Amino acid sequence: MTRELKIMRITLWGAVVNCLLTIAKVIAGIAGHSAAMVADGVHSLTDLISDFIVVVFVRISSKDSDSRHDYGHGKFETLATLIVGVMLALVAFKLFYDGAATISRWLDGEQLAEPGMIALYMAIVSIVAKEILYQVTARVGREVNSQAVIANAWHHRTDAFSSIGSLVGIAGAIFLGKKWVVLDPLAGCVISFFIFAVAVKMCKNAIDELMERSLPADEEEEINHIILSVGTISDVHDLKTRRNGRSVIIDVHAVVDPHLTVYQAHELTIAAERKLCERFGAESQIYIHIEPSTDSL
Repeated sequence: MTRELKIMRITLWGAVVNCLLTIAKVIAGIAGHSAAMVADGVHSLTDLISDFIVVVFVRISSKDSDSRHDYGHGKFETLATLIVGVMLALVAFKLFYDGAATISRWLDGEQLAEPGMIALYMAIVSIVAKEILYQVTARVGREVNSQAVIANAWHHRTDAFSSIGSLVGIAGAIFLGKKWVVLDPLAGCVISFFIFAVAVKMCKNAIDELMERSLPADEEEEINHIILSVGTISDVHDLKTRRNGRSVIIDVHAVVDPHLTVYQAHELTIAAERKLCERFGAESQIYIHIEPSTDSL
């Protein structure tokens, strides 16, 4: 199964689950008089939008290079990660704002609605379903090395977190008495901080990649070591690296014996490229410029 097909399949499965959960949560929220569950259903709707973004952008990023995109379309996948990260940040802000507003009204004496058992059951179903969806989606994301899919997996998990907040509030209101219904918005506020932290990390990584930040120093050192382990390459310099979606772009100068033939020098670069692709993936784009050593002249 191709990388694109794996991503499409898990994302479409997620879209189906999100669609069903959105409808079920809204119905359970209305029937169970739970504003928290209705809001949770709206949150699931944002996951549907996230699924759509991943499908569209990953499909574009899978295209081969063309006359206008010499390095391919990998940045579209990075852009999808950034969009999903921004969406997570907005979800976190909305959860905090709604929770704080509800707590404020409760402190002013407003009586919050007491939810029914159907809302409680729906919260449990949502937590289990979305955590399973997170685990499966994250595993596929790591398997195909897609930050966009991993970001989408975290969007599934934030929905589970949101449902945990709803569960706490609904269970508190049902089993501890109506005055404890404030646990729902309070839990939502706390969870929003965790969601926001994940969103910031996602956005930072995506922005770094879009700005073509170099690979970490330890990975660049590993690249140097791999190249120097090949044949008679005696030195490397002017190493430039960056990520392009799932692929890694490496541009480097390698120093070789000046008495080698062009064919022999070329064979060294092929061997080095093969080793680098084994380490960083077959889709890596590697450009090795050969220079003669002055020591042997």
